[in-house]
Order: sequence, then structure tokens, then C-alpha cells
Amino acid sequence: MISTLHIKNVGIIDDITIDLNEGLNILTGETGAGKTLIIDSLQIISGGRFSKEMIRKGEEFSYVEVSMYLPEKEETEQNVVVSREIYANGRNTCKINGRLVSVSELKNFMKDIIDIHGQNENQTLLDVNSHIKYIDEMASKDIHELKEEYQILYVKYNELKQEISKNFGDDKEKQRELDLLKYQVNEIEDAKLKRDEEEELENLRTKMMNSEKIAINLQEANAQINQGVIDGISLAIRAMEKIEGIDEKYQNSLNSMKSIYYDIQELSRDIEGYSEDAYFDEEERDKVEERLDLICTLKRKYGNSVEEILKYNEEIKDRIEKIENSEEYVNHLKEELKEVSNKMKKIAAEMNKIREDYAKTLSCKVNKELQELEMKNANFSVQIEKEEKFNINGLDKVEFMISTNIGEDKKPLLKIASGGEMSRIMLAIKKVLSDVDKVSTMVFDEIDTGISGIAANSVGEKLKAISKKHQVLCVTHLANIAAKGDYNYYISKEAKENRTKTNIKKLNEEEIIKEIARIASGDINEITLNHAKNLRKIA
Repeated sequence: MISTLHIKNVGIIDDITIDLNEGLNILTGETGAGKTLIIDSLQIISGGRFSKEMIRKGEEFSYVEVSMYLPEKEETEQNVVVSREIYANGRNTCKINGRLVSVSELKNFMKDIIDIHGQNENQTLLDVNSHIKYIDEMASKDIHELKEEYQILYVKYNELKQEISKNFGDDKEKQRELDLLKYQVNEIEDAKLKRDEEEELENLRTKMMNSEKIAINLQEANAQINQGVIDGISLAIRAMEKIEGIDEKYQNSLNSMKSIYYDIQELSRDIEGYSEDAYFDEEERDKVEERLDLICTLKRKYGNSVEEILKYNEEIKDRIEKIENSEEYVNHLKEELKEVSNKMKKIAAEMNKIREDYAKTLSCKVNKELQELEMKNANFSVQIEKEEKFNINGLDKVEFMISTNIGEDKKPLLKIASGGEMSRIMLAIKKVLSDVDKVSTMVFDEIDTGISGIAANSVGEKLKAISKKHQVLCVTHLANIAAKGDYNYYISKEAKENRTKTNIKKLNEEEIIKEIARIASGDINEITLNHAKNLRKIA
């Protein structure tokens, strides 16, 4: 659950910190005070999109941070701090417990922690392609492994189909490709490339370009050693030989001198041997340049290094073999595709059976919830049809159908439900799925749109029920729902020094009663306060 939410420079929010709790957290307040900005901030910290227009006027960045207690996430510490800082130039800094992560890593981490439902999700519910995910969420325990196995095969299936299509060209196309590939192989193999050759040639060319400089300095070095150093050390050795018997230290110094003398003689011979580095004929120079030019040409065509060129050569030889044996190769691919396809059909059939079972369960439970949400005439069902072609989820097309009035045929949600009905249908589904949903925090932004009276009271009861197993944050404008809160927060705004900023306050019981009265009638008096107390008592 979220224990603390810190928001800075988001819209009219200057800098606020909200300490949240388990159970049902209700957010109410003035229109335009920043309630939606708090939900937007939760979207941001969940890896959602961010518009630079959301940065508070006059500031260079927005910052959102949440501190969470996550005993159910075994792979992380139980206390986790997640932050996201976004600058006007679009730069993002995301951190999980101080460790820098990408936006996609942040999104993947948070997807199992916070589930945000607003009016946009009602639109998702109208998207037929999203319906299958609700069934699979409910059936997760039974379908998860099958679905993973199927999706691995689905990737392989598409790879095989693509490979087969590449090998179905006509004879002329195959011959053209074959001619080109054989030309490339011949060009590479005629060059007789060696893996370290280019580096050796570059070293040799460097010596050639500096041959005169090498000759002059080798000659100078050799002259200095032979004319000065060797003769000088030789004389010194003779002198020390005359006194070596007087003291052991003279003997030691003499031995060192002799060792140095032999080392310098060896060094002199080496330097004399280097002289060949200084002499190259023009024919040899031309050969080195031609060879380097050839390697450069092949690199432009086939790779950035000799290693890449040789690797590419092996790849095109493999391709040549496949083309020359294309009929046999394609037949092999077709057999493999058939085998994969049969496995997928088998798994898809197993997934279909599981989905059919859970579709009945979901339909039954959602209808029960809709009854309690004052949609007594509604009849919800899940329709599953088999498709011809494989898709990422198998061979099933899932669509939610509903009839909201007695005597009407069931139709897709898009053609039936109003805004208020959509909010209740989504809440009913969320309520059913909450028993299996591992998400710790559920956020409902204005779930009460388009409803009132008894329906609003039922919505409040559903939110309360969900909050028994999940932390719930709910922005509402209805007294019936606000009365159900375990913790209530009041969002307001104030103008100060020509700037507007958002304030938030956790309400005590007396303040909660007054806020419920305000929401209920817009006026706080003895009658509205008694009504608020009654709503609170019932809750």
C-alpha cells in the first residue's frame, strides 16, 4: 500500500505531502482544487505519459514520490520509495529505492501495485480487444502457464511463416538472389582475409611512413651506445678489476657492471637489427596500400571489421545452401509449422475451455453485483467466439454483452450502456476481480459520474468491500460515498502572492460530518448536519 505521496510542481500543486492509510481513502473538495492532479500524479509515478504543460508555471520540473509498504513483493524490500522527476526539456529521472531505472522499468514495476480507474478506463471497457484480459485475470491461476506456453509458440509460429514466405519467390527471383550471393562469397573469399591482418598492415604502413625518421634515430642511438656507453663501461670494468679483491663491495659492483655491459651489448645488436624497419621498396609499399584499400572496400560492403565480413560470409553461404535446397528446406519449415500449429490448437482449446468456465462465473458474479448497484434489470454475459486465425491470446474472441432493460436483446456494451451505467459495470467487474487481483492499491477517479441516490449508496458499499482487501483511493462528489470513508481528505486551493496553490487536509470526524453536509446540499446547517451524521452512522 501507499503510505506517503509527495507531489511537487504539478499544475497548481506547489508542494504537498499526503499520508495515506489502509482501507477506503476518500478525496473530496472544491471544483478545480487539484483532486484530478493527484490522480494524474499517481499516473505519472506509475510510468504514465506526461505533458510538459503539467509543470507548474514558472518551474523547471515536476516531482512525484511515493513511499510504499509491499509485504507481498518477495523480490523487493518491504519498504520501497519510488520517485520520478520530469523536466521541461522532456528529461526523466526515475528511481526505485535510489536506483536509476527507465520509464518502462518503472511502469513494469508499478503495474502490479497501483491500478487506476477513471473515465478513460470506461473507454477501455468499450474496446472489445480488452475484454479477454478481464477473463484471463480472473482465470490467471488456471490459464497463466498455458498462455505463456502458447505465446512462446505464437512467436515461433510467426517466425516460421515469415521464413516460409521469404523462400516462396519464383525461380527468377531465386536465381537473381543466388547470383548476387555467390558474387559476394567469391569477392570475400578471393580476398583471403585473415582476422588480425588489418591491424598488422596498419602497423606496417605506419613504419613505412616514418622510415626516414626511424633510420636516423636508430643510427644515432646505436652510435651513442657503441661510441660512448660500451667503451666507458669497459674501462670502468678494468679499473674495478684492479681493486675487487680488497673489499667485497667492490666485487659486487664489478659484477653489476659486467651484467650491464652484456645487456647493453645485447641491446646494441637489437637496435642494429631494427634497421630493416627503415627500408622498404616502392613495390612493397604499393602492395600494403592496395591490400588496405581492398579491406576498406569490403568493410564498406559487408561489415565494419574483418571479423564481421567473415561472419557475413558464413551467413550468405548458409543462405545459398537454403536457396539451392529451397524445396527441401521449405518442406522442412512447413512440417515444423504444422507441428507448432497443432500444439497451439491443442493449447488454445484448453484455454477456451477454461475461459468458457470462467466466463459463466464472471457473468453470474457481475450480474449479482449489478443487482446490488441498482441495475436490477441488467443481464450481463460474456460471449466467446472461435476465430479462424491464431492471435496472441489463442483462437478466442471475447466480448461483453448486456441488456439493461427487460425484453431487450443483449448487445455489445458500446451500443447499450450510458456513462453512469458504464461506471457501475466497471465497478462490478472490479469488485468481482478484486478477490483474485494482486494489485495492492486501487484508485477510482469520479466513479460516481452519472449516478445518484440508492445507486450511489451501492457504489459506496462496493468500494468499501473492495477496500477490505485492497487500499482504495476514491475521488468523489457524492455524500453517500464520502460517508463510507475510513479516512477522508479535503482538497482546497488558495490564492497567495498572485499564485494559486493546492492544499490538502486529513479531516477529523467533526470535519468529515461538515464535508458530507456540504457535498449533500451545498450548505451546512442543522438539517444537513443531521443528514450527514445519519449517512455516517449507516456507513
